[in-house]
Amino acid sequence: MARRLGPVDASVHAWLLGEPVPDSKLRLLSKTSADPMISFSARPMSESGNPARSAPELTLDREFCRRACDARDARFDGLFFIAIVTTGIYCRPVCPARRVPLHRCRFFPTAAASEEAGFRPCMRCRPELAPGRATVDAVPRLAAMASVRIAEGALNGRSIDELATEFGVCARQLRRAVKHELGVTPTELAQTHRLLLAKQLLTDTRMTVSRVAFASGFQSLRRFNALFRQRYRINPLALRRRRAGAAEASAAAGDDLLLRLSYRPPLAWDELLRALRQRAIPGVEQVDATGYRRTVRIGADTGIVGVEVRSDSRGPAVGGPPLQLRISATLLPSVMALLPRTRALLDLDAEPELIDAHLRKAGLAPLVDRRPGLRVPGSFDAFETALRVLLEHTDEAHAVPRKLARLAEHWGEPIASAESPLARLFPTASRLAEVDAGSIEAQNPGEGLGEAIVAISRLIATGRLRLGPGADPALAIAVLDECLRAAVRSGPSTPALAETIARRAMSWPDSFDDKDESLAIEATACVSSESTQRTIESWRPWRAYAGLHLWFAAADRLPGDGVEPIRETREANSEALAAIS
Repeated sequence: MARRLGPVDASVHAWLLGEPVPDSKLRLLSKTSADPMISFSARPMSESGNPARSAPELTLDREFCRRACDARDARFDGLFFIAIVTTGIYCRPVCPARRVPLHRCRFFPTAAASEEAGFRPCMRCRPELAPGRATVDAVPRLAAMASVRIAEGALNGRSIDELATEFGVCARQLRRAVKHELGVTPTELAQTHRLLLAKQLLTDTRMTVSRVAFASGFQSLRRFNALFRQRYRINPLALRRRRAGAAEASAAAGDDLLLRLSYRPPLAWDELLRALRQRAIPGVEQVDATGYRRTVRIGADTGIVGVEVRSDSRGPAVGGPPLQLRISATLLPSVMALLPRTRALLDLDAEPELIDAHLRKAGLAPLVDRRPGLRVPGSFDAFETALRVLLEHTDEAHAVPRKLARLAEHWGEPIASAESPLARLFPTASRLAEVDAGSIEAQNPGEGLGEAIVAISRLIATGRLRLGPGADPALAIAVLDECLRAAVRSGPSTPALAETIARRAMSWPDSFDDKDESLAIEATACVSSESTQRTIESWRPWRAYAGLHLWFAAADRLPGDGVEPIRETREANSEALAAIS
């Protein structure tokens, strides 16, 4: 049964169908959220402290939706649906079918609204598989979150019962959900991920077959050999004989593991390193001309990972340098979890040609032509990112890394490393959850933030708050908002802060701080002051990339290497912002 549309959904529905909408309803749409296209408004909390069951309201913008569909970016999957008037079919934004002109498309916030308008689901993309947010989408959402965790190695050495406990369901329910949505059992899905990783390790490294099996998550060498031959019709050693070049490169790495990192060119590698250097936490992260390195803890495994340019590349790089991931031997059991984290940090799954083409048309052509293939640094650790955003709430961004370093120095564990600058692990949520708020306040993280840090740590440590890939954005914002309401007493409202934390922790591509004075000044310099706000809106759904272009444009005018952010005087900022308004 289709869910009953709320006042905002009904108005959006009528507007997309071409029906008249009263002015009062249009004003309601504009006030629903600060994000005119898609924004997760915090769900009300029930008396028990859990978010209410009602789904968050959404507003839609046709041009935004169309651009998201053209990109086929999986991060927009489930946020809205596109309906084709001529065929009577509605699809997900990631549908592989050929796109049709905009005047033949309608966009709906839910599958229920699409079907109520008379459209039927696509047989190719299967809208029922989209990661939804309403109660009726519980099974697809559970399967989607489970598949993300399985891809990170959640079933390596763990049972399905333990994974099901993370989501608050029984193992039988998890098996049924994954089987229904993906057509395979959780165990079969995990085996596929293990075999694909094993194939890469066999192809690109000199690791013995037994070590490959162990690093890929297999608990038995016999089981690995049998499953590999069964699925791929080839013996694991046969791949090794064909890759003598990879063996030589791996031998030069010593005990470290080297894995290729693929991406879609172009890649602005030097600019990516500059952006990472500006936010690097001393003692935990290190960025120099050779690449990026950091300390890592995944479960009981600790070590160092790094990204660098491959030394065995031949000829000039076209569109970007060949990259490789260097993993210390102590992190071998966690290779499967490290790969997606590293790709998210470096934004290697982006489609730069599509993003650059859109930003050129939206008024940023000079900046895009100067730095094609710019990537937005994402989140390697969701908890670490949440604390970073929280500290930026009361201080300038350039001062936050030092404050995070003090947290690591006092509560992070030391790590033995040949890389002398890398000496500490960032503290886990479980560790900071045990610390008194007053002790954290003594490290001067920001006015009144000690209680907020402890509160967020406890939510993540107990599993009440889930951030990162596969998490429910609306649920995360609702929990964060309730947590921060009493703990944060200054700055922007807690709903805005909660949404910013969730967006940054989930590497949302449209994250943009429209209250940042420096970005506002740069945006004004790109276009006339009368159309600044309209131009910023036209950058959707990739405003995060536009914001980084503006940051680099400002940094280019600073003395030195331009790593420090803009710090204009209050008078200059006030005059520029007055010109915008």
